Amino acid sequence: MCDAEVYEHGDLPHDDLVTRVRRKQGLLSVVTDALDRAVFEAGSDLKVVSTIAVGYNNIDVAAARERGITVTNTPDVLTEAAADLTWALILSMTRRIVEGDRLTRRGGWKGFALDFMLGTDLRDKQLGIVGFGRIGRAVAARAAAFGMRVAFSSRTARASTLGEVMPLDRLLSTSDVVSLHCPLTTETKHLINQTTLARMKRSAYLVNASRGPVVDEAALVWALENHLIAGAALDVYEREPEIHKGLLSLENVVLSPHLGSSTIETRTTMIQLAVQNIVAVVSGQPPLTPI
Repeated sequence: MCDAEVYEHGDLPHDDLVTRVRRKQGLLSVVTDALDRAVFEAGSDLKVVSTIAVGYNNIDVAAARERGITVTNTPDVLTEAAADLTWALILSMTRRIVEGDRLTRRGGWKGFALDFMLGTDLRDKQLGIVGFGRIGRAVAARAAAFGMRVAFSSRTARASTLGEVMPLDRLLSTSDVVSLHCPLTTETKHLINQTTLARMKRSAYLVNASRGPVVDEAALVWALENHLIAGAALDVYEREPEIHKGLLSLENVVLSPHLGSSTIETRTTMIQLAVQNIVAVVSGQPPLTPI
């Protein structure tokens, strides 16, 4: 048994986090918590930081390790939910489902017509996946059901039966849908920018279900307004929860509020795993999923 202090009022301000972490042995966090050196210096009793996420770009892992603090995440358990959400975005975007919902609700549908709101077929098209980790591979595994061939680009790219490995430039210029599943690092921040967007097909679509800052949102608005790509679907944003105003007014953009792992079953399992990691470390046992 242990005592737990819970903050129940949305995002915990950083200054409050620094104050509250004192005399705590474990810290259960989410992706919006900036766990920097100041947090670890204040948390002199910390033994473990457990994030309820697979990505950990919000954590200064090196600073934690300097103080002997174990850092853990929740990989694997959210893979399938995130891959399903990616395909929901792809279908919503290419078949104009969200746009059609908006139009129908405001009374814009006047009846069946052969040329009304035509979307794009996926069959015989190329799905380009940037980042071929667990989620990227799970997205690729679903592509055959829609008749799509897969190309992928990754820092650790190697041959796979799921698709063809390609340099990023070639992937961008040949893919009909580009789906981002890479971690956020100094190398991948604004990986998708004016230059890389200009390399994409004019008929191509962009999906981001990784981390918001992988995409330069201002550059994306520029590309969409100038018809350099056909559309985009985003589940994450550069400055969450703020979204670039230019994206809000575009009909060929699908926006979802960071729903990648948000099923009852997946979030419950993530929380359970994160808590188990804390209990293990505080009890002197190795964590289940260390970073």
